[in-house]
Amino acid sequence: MNLLDLDAVRAFVHVADLRSFTRAADLLGTTQSAVSLKVKRLEAHIGKPLFERTPRSVRLAPAGGAFLDAARELLEAHERALGSLGTERRRLKIGLSEHVAGPDLAPIVASLYRHDPRLVIEMHLDSSAMLVAQYDDRRLDAAIVRHEPEEVAARAAQNGGTPDGEALFVEPLAWLAASHWAPAAGAPLPLAVLSGPCGVRVTAQRALERASIEWEETFVGGGIAAIGAALSAGLAVSALARRIAPPGVVDVGEKFGLPPLPESHVVLYSRVRDPRSIDALRMLAKSLARG
Repeated sequence: MNLLDLDAVRAFVHVADLRSFTRAADLLGTTQSAVSLKVKRLEAHIGKPLFERTPRSVRLAPAGGAFLDAARELLEAHERALGSLGTERRRLKIGLSEHVAGPDLAPIVASLYRHDPRLVIEMHLDSSAMLVAQYDDRRLDAAIVRHEPEEVAARAAQNGGTPDGEALFVEPLAWLAASHWAPAAGAPLPLAVLSGPCGVRVTAQRALERASIEWEETFVGGGIAAIGAALSAGLAVSALARRIAPPGVVDVGEKFGLPPLPESHVVLYSRVRDPRSIDALRMLAKSLARG
């Protein structure tokens, strides 16, 4: 009887979802070479290539596309079988800043579920300031947020000089706008910003003020998707991380002489103690860092 290696099938599904051997390895807590070897063994077992690989991309081969749904069903059946043995369900309440969540959030969430279907993940997207307040009020178990340098220093000062969060990675901000956009001569710089308290918004406006550049809020959005729509429509410019911007949006800072922006710190706050929830948080953090 030809039996499939479940670890190899799981590696295949992660690569298919994330379109990357490296990111799949991060989620699985292993190396890119180990994931590649598992997929190669699965391909040898099946007798057909599952992926078409190029130096710049990974995409499903015809056999991979045909096998993917069945592979998911196999893994889900395996997890259901384990769940029938009485594995305890747990709930993890995570806050994720809109300035951190990227376009690949859906496959990341899917991978988290497949990794531990018995862990109920309650995810809240909001501004970093709102999420930190909710975390401090113990309405969230963990929060992954974006802090500007001033916020990092202020938070540490409140904690006796010691940072109370874990730095995950540092990411630059950029002045982004549609490729066809240009500011009107002699008019204030039109900005698209998030509503409510937002550290990125404050940082961008301070940078413009220090550079003596007049600005005005032309569009205020309730989320990053709304900001992205305003940028794509050519209404304004906004300070964002490149990876969360919609397609077709470009860095226009140098072109229009806009001031440099500081690097943002992506920070994890957590009071989680159980191993399953910690493991899920680690997978989420690594996936976001690769985004």
